[in-house]
Amino acid sequence: MGSRDQILQRVRDALAPLPERAAYPDYADDAAVMRQLFPEGADLWEVFAARLRLVNGRPLTQPEEVARFLDERGAHHGYCDPALWPQLRHAFGPQFQVELEFDRTRVDDFAFGITRADAAVAETGTVILRDATTSSRLGALAPWIHVAVFPRRALFATLPEAVAALGSDPNIVFVTGPSKTADVEGILIEGVHGPGEQLALGM
Repeated sequence: MGSRDQILQRVRDALAPLPERAAYPDYADDAAVMRQLFPEGADLWEVFAARLRLVNGRPLTQPEEVARFLDERGAHHGYCDPALWPQLRHAFGPQFQVELEFDRTRVDDFAFGITRADAAVAETGTVILRDATTSSRLGALAPWIHVAVFPRRALFATLPEAVAALGSDPNIVFVTGPSKTADVEGILIEGVHGPGEQLALGM
């Protein structure tokens, strides 16, 4: 048993005697809703794309756009979730070296990572990643360029709608644009704790 497994087992052992787990906090469904900022019946993709651009993300609709973006930046070596590659392969020319396994011992070799996203939220320009459906969380978080591919049918108008649809999965990552921080002198810096370029491909 590795160190990680030992730690998790200790947590499980500590929680086991509890008669029941604490309930999730209640909140009003409209507490975090910004939907009033776009009209009823608005095209959710257009709203999502506009919000993602506001946080320096890039909304895309075709695999060819992904390949073009990567080629223009000289990002020719990367990782792709093997479940996605059959849908994307046709767009990538011979200049690309795409691996279907993310080797954590060679993290710096990967200029980009293409992974599945379960859903997206129009009101915030957010993509939602789940451990249960990704082949590599590190493939989404370590490369400078991350491409999240999600089905357009899983584009929700608001955050509460998305949360309700995701159920009780405890391992969910909400990604809104590139990684960023303003901890030092209030200066916004992107790409510090994760990807510096965030692309979202809605298919």
